[in-house]
Amino acid sequence: MQTITELLAQELNCRQEYIANVIALLDEGNTIPFIARYRKEQHGAMDDTTLRTLETRLQYLRNLAQRREEVKSSIEAQEKLTDELAKAIDEAKTLAEVEDLYRPYKPKRRTRATIAKEKGLEPLADAIFAQRRGDDPLRLAQAYVSEEKGVPDAQTAVQLAQDILAEQISDDAAIRASLRALYRRTGMLRAVAAKEGESVYAQYADYREPVLRAAGHRVLAINRGEREEWLKVAVECDDEQALQIICRAVIEPGSACCDVVRAAAKDAWGRLISPSLEREIRNELTDKANEGAIRVFGDNLHQLLMQPPIRGKVTLGVDPGFRTGCKLAVVDETGKVLETGVGYFTLPNHEAQKPRAKAQILGMIRRHGVTAIAIGNGTASRESEQFIAALLPEAPGVAYVIVSEAGASVYSASKLAAKEFPEYDVSLRSAVSIARRMQDPLAELVKIDPKAIGVGQYQHDMPQKRLDDALNGVVEDCVNAVGVDINTASPSLLQRVAGLNGTTAKNVVTYREENGVFTSRAQIKKVPKLGPKAFQQCAGFLRVPESKSVLDNTAVHPESYDAAKALLELTGYTLADVKAERIADLPQRLKVCGEEKAAEAVGVGVPTLRDIVAELLKPGRDVRDELPKPILRTDVLEMKDLKPGMELTGTVRNVIDFGVFVDIGVHQDGLVHISQVADKFIRHPSEVVSVGDIVKVVVLEVDEKKKRISLSMRQASHKERG
Repeated sequence: MQTITELLAQELNCRQEYIANVIALLDEGNTIPFIARYRKEQHGAMDDTTLRTLETRLQYLRNLAQRREEVKSSIEAQEKLTDELAKAIDEAKTLAEVEDLYRPYKPKRRTRATIAKEKGLEPLADAIFAQRRGDDPLRLAQAYVSEEKGVPDAQTAVQLAQDILAEQISDDAAIRASLRALYRRTGMLRAVAAKEGESVYAQYADYREPVLRAAGHRVLAINRGEREEWLKVAVECDDEQALQIICRAVIEPGSACCDVVRAAAKDAWGRLISPSLEREIRNELTDKANEGAIRVFGDNLHQLLMQPPIRGKVTLGVDPGFRTGCKLAVVDETGKVLETGVGYFTLPNHEAQKPRAKAQILGMIRRHGVTAIAIGNGTASRESEQFIAALLPEAPGVAYVIVSEAGASVYSASKLAAKEFPEYDVSLRSAVSIARRMQDPLAELVKIDPKAIGVGQYQHDMPQKRLDDALNGVVEDCVNAVGVDINTASPSLLQRVAGLNGTTAKNVVTYREENGVFTSRAQIKKVPKLGPKAFQQCAGFLRVPESKSVLDNTAVHPESYDAAKALLELTGYTLADVKAERIADLPQRLKVCGEEKAAEAVGVGVPTLRDIVAELLKPGRDVRDELPKPILRTDVLEMKDLKPGMELTGTVRNVIDFGVFVDIGVHQDGLVHISQVADKFIRHPSEVVSVGDIVKVVVLEVDEKKKRISLSMRQASHKERG
């Protein structure tokens, strides 16, 4: 039997040595970001995603091993564990296989079969199942007739024995495995309308699709329709084929008992096996759909969090509103609030106040040198955008961006800012959040529950713990990939750093407030409850720009400082050269030395050496700066302005199984169906495009009444080539 390490190495196509090292590192309490970044030599430079897959699979396999032992112990306690059965349990590759083997020995609630056994009919069932030539079931049953036991005649005895046989057949692991394979191979997912009336599930009112081809988003839609009682759903399987499989396994031709066994097989299929396997297949489809949706959500969230910040701009945040007006907040380049206010310009009865609101906004722009405006995408955003766009000619050099937020996510972020701005109401705090969201998406979005950000599909239908684990992993990976300025980061951001948690993050901020800014990484060790292990995990991801050592503002881990200095000495440089960015030809000098020789000389592996070089070349770098910036607009469009054939530039807001939603600046995202994403066949839009990408699209169709916009990326690419 393969060990867990051998199995993982095979599944991940990786050396056993690397798998063993990762398992040891995880068991020692190391975090995924730390392992991925600072232990590359031990695992062959696996990325965060692969390491998280390994961690999840490791947990499953350990649970499987534990369940195997529990099942064997239970069967052994019944004195029914044979060497053959123990071997089969040990070789079971899934929890489902283990449970199939355990089924005959698992304590059951009172069933028809247990009632028959209580009447003493198990020996009769065994005799009938033996199907010996010359045996007649009714004659065999005569010995079991007992008025006292509730078996008045031979026919009743045979029927009760048949109940026992039906359960035995249902519990047969080999039969269930064959029928499960039949369901997976030939099963049909079927949905029909459960009631009359208009609903969003109309396309599934008479739907049938092979289980093998059922797309995840359709499975989730059907499940929701069933929960909302619009649909009745089933997985259909060929009864005749199923009965043939069972009968081939249990029928011994030539005996009068065959008919009873055949009847038991039919009963086992219809009453016991089929309903059970149908639930199992439905669960498999749902689990697969959930995992696919969680993966898409995670990919989209990663792209959104990693959108490049718009640096160096004094920003006016506008939280649109009607009756209570639009909340306004100006923040400087660092996010510090400079001025707040409320403007009334979105309702018809605001006409008299619009000149005042215009003067108010232009005054804020001129007083503080505002160069960017961030408008929240929500209630009254269209009216706000129109008003802002109309006054931009009087504020040259200023552009605006629509900050896309889902539901109350801006308000979720603003609630977390209550301690920072106790004097502001929720709306004013959300105006601040909008502005900061444009300046640094990651720093603001980490304040929000990832599920509320709205870049997935059916997120409320997902298993919430699994979704939370996956999305929190994405947030953690993004935060640690970018790095965090320990002297400006909020507790929300700090607690996402590897090795830190809610308590130590708050302690970092408290220490900073009481002692002033951190001036070295070593000083982090003084934070209460932040011990040596936590420091080892977090140090490389925390930046200290105020430190005298330039290395403290890079992703070089303190444990590699000596190696970095030795490398500089080897190539003729100093830390002063790094700080002044005078080491552009470091790679060329290193090439002369030879990477492997240099790595050996400074005492690190080649992967770590390469990481050190990258950090020394760009101290304090932000990996997001290499990505395309969001679109800043100076004009405004409405749906009525759109015409088929128009070519526009937009920002990808969401990527889901059946297409891509693109913001083209009309407050209603357009849909690029998967068939219009690319010329070539693709299984998923994420093969071509990601959240935050800037794309060219062609308008195909506009339905103002239903607020639907159909777009094509494929036709836009044709125009470019043409």
